[in-house]
Amino acid sequence: MTKENNGRTYTAEEIQVLTGLEPVRKRPGMYIGSTGSKGLHHLVYEVVDNSIDEALAGDCDTIKVIIEEDNSITVEDNGSGIPVEKHPQTGKSTVETVLTILHAGGKFNNSAYKVSGGLHGVGVSVVNALSTWLIARVKRDGKEYMQKFEKGVPTTELKIVGDAKNTGTTISFKPDKDIFDETQYNFETLEYRLREMAFLNKGIKVILIDKRTNTDRKFHYDGGIKSFVEYINKNKNPIQKDIMYFEDEKDGTMVELAIQYTDAYSQNIYTFANNINTQEGGTHLSGLRTALTRAINDYGRKYNFLREKDDNLQGDDVREGLSAVLSVKLAEPQFEGQTKTKLGNSEIRGIVESLTYDHLSNFLEENPEYGKVILEKAISSSRAREAARKAREISRKRSILDNTTLPGKLADCQENDLEVTEIFIVEGDSAGGSAKQGRNRKYQAILPLRGKIMNVEKARLDRILEYNEIRAMITAFGTGIGNEFDISKLRYGKIIIMTDADVDGAHIRTLLLTFFYRYMRELLENGNVYIAQPPLYKVTKGKAEHYAYSDEELEKLLREIGKNNYSIQRYKGLGEMNPEQLWETTMQPENRILLKVSIEDGMAADEIFTTLMGDKVKPRKEFIQKNARNVRNLDI
Repeated sequence: MTKENNGRTYTAEEIQVLTGLEPVRKRPGMYIGSTGSKGLHHLVYEVVDNSIDEALAGDCDTIKVIIEEDNSITVEDNGSGIPVEKHPQTGKSTVETVLTILHAGGKFNNSAYKVSGGLHGVGVSVVNALSTWLIARVKRDGKEYMQKFEKGVPTTELKIVGDAKNTGTTISFKPDKDIFDETQYNFETLEYRLREMAFLNKGIKVILIDKRTNTDRKFHYDGGIKSFVEYINKNKNPIQKDIMYFEDEKDGTMVELAIQYTDAYSQNIYTFANNINTQEGGTHLSGLRTALTRAINDYGRKYNFLREKDDNLQGDDVREGLSAVLSVKLAEPQFEGQTKTKLGNSEIRGIVESLTYDHLSNFLEENPEYGKVILEKAISSSRAREAARKAREISRKRSILDNTTLPGKLADCQENDLEVTEIFIVEGDSAGGSAKQGRNRKYQAILPLRGKIMNVEKARLDRILEYNEIRAMITAFGTGIGNEFDISKLRYGKIIIMTDADVDGAHIRTLLLTFFYRYMRELLENGNVYIAQPPLYKVTKGKAEHYAYSDEELEKLLREIGKNNYSIQRYKGLGEMNPEQLWETTMQPENRILLKVSIEDGMAADEIFTTLMGDKVKPRKEFIQKNARNVRNLDI
């Protein structure tokens, strides 16, 4: 039996078998990246990708994802339904073939899917292999079919369980606790990704339901990536009211782009290839950047924003304040990079550059009021960049930003091996003094900061470089900043933020993380930044001293030591500890607790920093109200 829709025929013959499934349970990380939280959530994305492929083919418009009460997952779509007839190569039903043999799927044959989204192409077979159980239900040809599996092995045959008026596929599965480090699904993690998928595929309805908390979200955007840019800029101040948007095709590649400028000083460009978030960029991003720079310079020359003697605007100048989403869809994507999220197809650069240049040039011509504000912002950025360059040159002459003279307040370490060296960014001279006395001088450096650093969310680089505490950090790290940032020159393997466990300490941490995210982002992406966790309490009973790092730990400790003859000290600041206590609780590698700062989702991170540190008060208030219940230690 076959199903025909939109001129497309989807049959068993189109399912090609490439290899077996046996290695998956032995080496799951090879197929889903990790057995931690990222890999756990990747299982959901693999199943959803199949439904998205149906949507791209025009056969599906609604996808429902349910987190069940037992942390199993159900993904339901109203697509064609997986073919049920016997597969010509395997002799098994096509449903069983797709679910038990690696690389068996329609996406390996362009006659079934012209464009396919699965990054690794491993699909539901890997989900099946890594699940305690999986149940597949298919509605097709007027019947509903069902088959059950355990750890990738069929426990029933595919059988008819009823009649069906419509079509579609429902996959339910429970991740194997023997494979995964954790099996609790995070609602917000799924929410971010599913919202993204709805933006990228306009008109598709994606529903997320969490039965554990009776929470649900519905994502449906007829505006597609135009709505995506509006969402990205919801807490920013656009200087260009109308979003520039186009969707065009060249040489079989579909290119979709939406851009809008804001008064921010950072840039946010998100690129996708066949719905895959290409976090490392690639040829499509290169084409976009080249076209932006060329089109805006050409417009500036034509209308005398740039005089003959003026230098051309550089890429960073024309991208300041830019929010953009670029989505390309192509038949044979080639992915490269460390995480296989960099598009490598060489022909895509020219296609994106050509289409973007033409459409952006037309947009500027047709909207001269936007052309004016965009050029003025880019020229202002160029002047600030030149001022920052001159400031760096002057600083180098004074040996401020030069590694030959380190900051006077820095207590450096003796080692230079990045495997062991670490620098503590410490709040205040008092805590800095204790840290300097308590540290291991061989591999631990201390840099005290006086007061709070400036909020870099509201300043350009030229102003930022005027701030002594920021210059001291740049010098100590050795990496440079902005365009000159070079992580290979980093002087310490770990950069550890060590502040008081109070409101001021939290504010300083946020200011520092904002600075790192906006101007030294690679430190976060590379896993070099940590947050120290000093104890909140010291409990003394007789001569014995115990430390508790949370209220829960304190309660547990008090139960263990008994109710009588003890005293509790609540630490307000690091300066209250003597050097020995600070070393023992917060700096000694064997005893301390460090939180590693990482970027799981770039768009979510940008949203948080904009909300917390930007100009708008209302989003910040809403964020605080929404997250107040999660606060564990409130210092009043």
